[in-house]
Amino acid sequence: QVQLVESGGGSVQTGGSLKLSCAASGSIFSINRMAWYRQAPGNQRELVARITRGGDTYYADSVTGRFTISADTAKNTWYLQMNSLKPDDTGVYYCKALVNTEVDNMRIWMYYWGQGTQVTVSS
Repeated sequence: QVQLVESGGGSVQTGGSLKLSCAASGSIFSINRMAWYRQAPGNQRELVARITRGGDTYYADSVTGRFTISADTAKNTWYLQMNSLKPDDTGVYYCKALVNTEVDNMRIWMYYWGQGTQVTVSS
């Protein structure tokens, strides 16, 4: 079993900063494609940022220049530094990872999600 646990959410005012963390634990041989998604009320879940094990990154246009994704592969942990936050950044933030794990004595790649952490930005 693999578990992803987010932390670091909270409430801030416009222009503030938060840093989210996602820690993976369990039967993990390797992790690739660590990502952050968010979902605002009434909206679909959207990709915010993604990083590969090799360090390649992707950002949604709406957060480019304000958010930074990073990873500590030795700790199976990745982060999302969020600066210059806006009310539109409000939502539940989920981490997601492609994990090489063992299921029924077979090593396979599977996607896992965290439970989500609330980020609220007030004007």
